[in-house]
Amino acid sequence: MKKIYTLILLCSFFLSCEAQPGPTTFSEKALNDAFVNLEGESVSFKSILEAYKGQTILIDVWASWCRDCIVGLPNLKALQEEHKDVVYVFLSMDKSQKSWRNGIKKYEITGEHYFMPSGWKSDFSDFADLDWVPRYMVVGADGKIKLFRAIKANDPKIKEQLK
Repeated sequence: MKKIYTLILLCSFFLSCEAQPGPTTFSEKALNDAFVNLEGESVSFKSILEAYKGQTILIDVWASWCRDCIVGLPNLKALQEEHKDVVYVFLSMDKSQKSWRNGIKKYEITGEHYFMPSGWKSDFSDFADLDWVPRYMVVGADGKIKLFRAIKANDPKIKEQLK
């Protein structure tokens, strides 16, 4: 009986962890984190979001060396075809800007592109609790985080938030 009780308790714990949606706003530190645009200019994450204010944004944290990122690209491109009104922001975890730029060209990735110079050790990464790429987030037209965590482009939660 004690084992059954423990099992029920563990199951409910794991289910409650999975059900937690995550934050709905970005931390000040994450908003102030620096990225590099395709022109080589340093821009804050806040300015990236402000550039697309009033629009739904799908954020894809990826890297050209990431097999799962590349395997998921056809699903992401299908989302782009289906949801043309969404802004697609790609945040690269590549080790160099050259690799980042080459990856964009090689895989023909269309959207808004930014390089994360601090990679895994950045305020944005800390806020997002990045432990895997690809990582998808959806920001609504109201600027609120609608989906904090998805790791596959064909996750039904992404489509649900893009409606």
